Amino acid sequence: MHNLSSGPEKSLASRHVVELSSVQFAWNSGSSSVIDIDHLHVAAQERVFLRGASGSGKSTLLSLIAGMIAPQRGTVTVLGQDISELPSATRDRFRADHIGFIFQMFNLIPYLSVVENVCLPGGFSQRRRSRAEHGGTNMHAEAVRLLEHLDMASPELLRRPVTDLSVGQQQRVAAARALIGAPEIVIADEPTSALDTDLRHAFLDLLFGECTRADAALIFVSHDAGLAPRFDRTIAIGDINRTSNATNRATVSEHA
Repeated sequence: MHNLSSGPEKSLASRHVVELSSVQFAWNSGSSSVIDIDHLHVAAQERVFLRGASGSGKSTLLSLIAGMIAPQRGTVTVLGQDISELPSATRDRFRADHIGFIFQMFNLIPYLSVVENVCLPGGFSQRRRSRAEHGGTNMHAEAVRLLEHLDMASPELLRRPVTDLSVGQQQRVAAARALIGAPEIVIADEPTSALDTDLRHAFLDLLFGECTRADAALIFVSHDAGLAPRFDRTIAIGDINRTSNATNRATVSEHA
């Protein structure tokens, strides 16, 4: 039986909330690795900006950290738990309890309203529901509070099916869904790509504020290098992923 940490105390007591060691991953057996990372860590409450070219393995790395896939070699330790050795269903439960993920393709449920989509994590995780309801509020009120920060809380919008929203509006709903229930780690995969400048900064203000409120670490992927100064640390995936380094060197050689 796998022993899963269920509270934030262990994560805050640990120096690193995410740590990868000698991790290799390939999508198919016998194919070349797309991830080959000797070591990567993220500290509790740290805000990390991850940058890299398309195809450099950023989204694959996020999937490994979130436990959506498991490496062929090495360990992925999250909140003190080696999730690389857990069965798939156990990793799913762990992610639901501890990680808020803003997907690049949003992954909203088309037949649910805006507020129902934001409340969805509470249906998969009692822990996230309890944290959202802390202080006498409820999931609906907490969802509205988050949406208000993103200019998405009008009564008409809250009831609207997400399929009737613009791409930028869907992106903001996905962000609120990831933040509800105060997960210890928030992972954001290109979360500002469809937002204009004003909403981009409002989004970051919300994201940073909620991560501070929950003592959460933030791993943020973006092509927008102008956002990097707002973060504690910037990591270029080409500097840590040996597969990415080899690909970049080959590309330079071909065009030399």
